[in-house]
This record gives sequence, C-alpha cells and structure tokens, in this order.
Amino acid sequence: MADRNFSVGRTLIYAALVLMAVWYLAPLYVMLTTSLKSLDEIHSGNLLSLPHHFSLDAWFDAWGTDCVGSEDCTGAGMKGYFVNSLKMMVPAVLISTLIGAFNGYILSMWRFKGSDTFFMALLIGTFLPFQVVILPMAQVLAKLGIENSTGRLVLVHVVYGLQFTTLFFRNYYVTVPGELVKAARIDGAGFFRIFFKILLPLSIPTIMVCLIWQVTQIWNDFLFGVVFSSGEAQPITVGLNNLVNTSTGVKHYNVDMAAAIIAAIPTLFVYAVGSKYFVRGLTAGAVKG
Repeated sequence: MADRNFSVGRTLIYAALVLMAVWYLAPLYVMLTTSLKSLDEIHSGNLLSLPHHFSLDAWFDAWGTDCVGSEDCTGAGMKGYFVNSLKMMVPAVLISTLIGAFNGYILSMWRFKGSDTFFMALLIGTFLPFQVVILPMAQVLAKLGIENSTGRLVLVHVVYGLQFTTLFFRNYYVTVPGELVKAARIDGAGFFRIFFKILLPLSIPTIMVCLIWQVTQIWNDFLFGVVFSSGEAQPITVGLNNLVNTSTGVKHYNVDMAAAIIAAIPTLFVYAVGSKYFVRGLTAGAVKG
C-alpha cells in the first residue's frame, strides 16, 4: 500500500513538472513555429499549428544587412547589432571577472584596514537598480571624454558588474583553507603566484558563475544600451526593439520572432554549456570548512 501511494505521488509530481515545462516552453514553441511560416499562413492559420511549408526566409530577413546607424534602417536586420553586442560583451565579461577575482582574493586572503567597509559598500551596490547609476555614470563618461562607441558600454558594464563578481569570488575564497596560502607563502610564493597558480585553478565553478551571470546581464541589457549608445554602437536588444517597432505597412511577425530567437541564442548557449557549474559555483561559498 505504501509503495502504491509512493507511486501515485511520484506520478503526480512528474505530471505537474511536465505541465509547468509545457507552460513555460509554449512561448518558445510559438516563436519558433511562427518564424518558419509565411505571412499568409500566419494570417490564415492557427497560432499553435506547425508550418505547412517550412521556410527560412524570415530568418534571413531577420539577420539582415549592415544597416545599423543609417538614416533609413527600416527592415534592417540583426547582424550589425549582434556584432556590436559581441564586441561589448566579451571584453566586459572577461575584465569584470578578472578584476572581481582579484578583489575577492584580496578581501579574503590579504585583508587590510577598512576591507570590511569596502566589502559592505560593494554588497550594497548589488542592490542598486540600473536607473540609479545612469546619471552619475553619464557624468563620469562625459568627464572621461569617451565618445559614443562600444567602449562606453564596456566600461559601464564592467563597473556595474564588479560588485557581483567580487561577491561571488570573495564568498568562494573564504572557504579555501588558509593553511594552503600560508604554505605557499612559506615556500616563497608571492601575491600573483598564489593567485594564478593556486587559487585561480580552484575557481572554475565560480568563474563559470561569473561568466554566465555577466553574459546574461550584459547581453540582455536594454537600458544602458539605449542610454549610452546610438547609431552604429547600439547592442542587439536595442536593435531588436528598432526592428519590431520601426516596421511599416504589413507587420512581419515571422521576422520579428526569428529576430527575437537570434537575440536569445548566445545566452541559451552559455546556459547549456555551463549550467552544470552554475549551481555548484553559487553554493561553493555557502558553507565554510
């Protein structure tokens, strides 16, 4: 009897999980099927039906040409914006992760006067919304004289992401036995050697957390992109907004859906590749010892 109740309960759990998965995947299914349909089929067919004739024309139209920043970009595709986001995301993610690792290393292994206050200030920074930092960031960029380019967005995302990467690495490094660092010092290892030869190789799960976190935050950001960039420097989120909202005449839903999927592919890929490290890295600093 107990086995039967256990089996029924387990069946109900799996049924609930399947229903939730279907519920959350339904929009993606609609986007994908719509992107493979012609306009005539979209207007006359069922939203949930499979395409009668598969076509990739909408995908080619969504990818488009290098029309970013020109006077008439109606119908321009995502290619230029995609490249802009890559040029912004890659250096911003690498720089913020490396500096965050250094900060976490110093705050956990090489404590100094005021380190706790410094860490508390960084911790408070994780709760600040994007809107709060727009005005001071604009003033700093103006004083630095950085022109409208992807470099502005790189600096903005590095500065905003540092508190998160520092928090992740610091929480991980405090769990590393102090005897390991002391032994390295006795053997003559210095600051950088301990960091690069001992701690950094142990930090793969935390590095993956930072990479996934920063890639997601930077790639999906719209507010910083629309405020601190224009024309040829705009990222893919702004490009997607322009594509959807500047079309004239007949609404090309298939092209819009294909463009939205193109914009989501990098973050989906990063999660698919690094998901097994994500939970492990987040919980790495949960228990000390």
